[in-house]
Amino acid sequence: MKKTRTTGGFSLSFLDVMSCGFGAVVLIFLIINHNVSNEQEAINQDLLAELRLLDYEVLEGKKDLSKLIEQTDKNAKNLEQSKSEQDRLELELSEEIAKLSDIEKLTIAKKEDIARLFSDIDTREEQVAKLESEKSSIEGTQIRTFEGDGDRQYLTGMKVGGRNIVIAIDVSASMLDETILNVLRRRNMSSEQKKSSPKWRRAIATVDWLATQLPLDADFQVFTFNQQVRSLIGDTNVDWHKMEDGEPLNDAIEKLNGFIPEGGTNLEALMTRLQNLSPIPDNIYIITDGLPTRNSSEPRSATVSGKKRLDYFREAASKISRQIPINVVLFPMEGDPMASAAWWQLARLSGGAFISPSWDWP
Repeated sequence: MKKTRTTGGFSLSFLDVMSCGFGAVVLIFLIINHNVSNEQEAINQDLLAELRLLDYEVLEGKKDLSKLIEQTDKNAKNLEQSKSEQDRLELELSEEIAKLSDIEKLTIAKKEDIARLFSDIDTREEQVAKLESEKSSIEGTQIRTFEGDGDRQYLTGMKVGGRNIVIAIDVSASMLDETILNVLRRRNMSSEQKKSSPKWRRAIATVDWLATQLPLDADFQVFTFNQQVRSLIGDTNVDWHKMEDGEPLNDAIEKLNGFIPEGGTNLEALMTRLQNLSPIPDNIYIITDGLPTRNSSEPRSATVSGKKRLDYFREAASKISRQIPINVVLFPMEGDPMASAAWWQLARLSGGAFISPSWDWP
């Protein structure tokens, strides 16, 4: 019997098929894996690009942040400077406000001063009007009257005027007489005999005449001078006195009548006192008999030469402004020949007048 040939479960054809199928699977896997790799690579490139973009943006952001920080610092400094400038301006403003306030106060004070001055002017005008009314029965506008012999009651060429007037009279011992011998004799006489000396009485009469000529609206001062300068008005701390009702002027003349001439003549002290008056005088009337015998220094000798007296005079004259008129009434003294020329020159240079009354005036 013929044997039948049996065939196995896996034949060559099947293996081929399986190999083909497995190869196909592997091929598919490879294809898929390649695509995944490509896609992954593409994704990675996109992410890398985005990462680089982000890095760039971060870098730019840091630069911008640095600029912003720098700008913020500048702004802070500018703000601080602005604040400092503001504080300075506020301080200046407060100072200006304070100055304006002071100016306003000063302006108010000046207005008040002006108002007081106007009030004083009104009061003074009322006083002048009252005085003029009270003196209407007397010829002229004189507080005092002066009685002379006949028409000899004036000093020719001596005009009295101004707002601030000084009368200064020499009360040294030489005013007792015209000669040195008689001066020495009278120095040993009684007080009443000294007061009644003709030369001294003429000097007092000259002051009295000048006092009668003072304007009613003038401020005045009356000085005596020998070694020292004294005011004949009650309040010696006040430079100027008003005429008012004439009482201060009358008191000054009354005090002068009680003086006894004595001592030397210090013209320098008088000129210094006159220069220090406030306001300065606009007319000065000096009654004297010669050149000074000393200055403000202590004398080294009991006698003084004519040349030295002239030096004392020039030294004293330099103490006062030449813009102030100096009017001189001179009663010449024996042994002092340079006095007239010196006093005349001072009066001429200052714009004043110089006269020497006759021995029997008034």
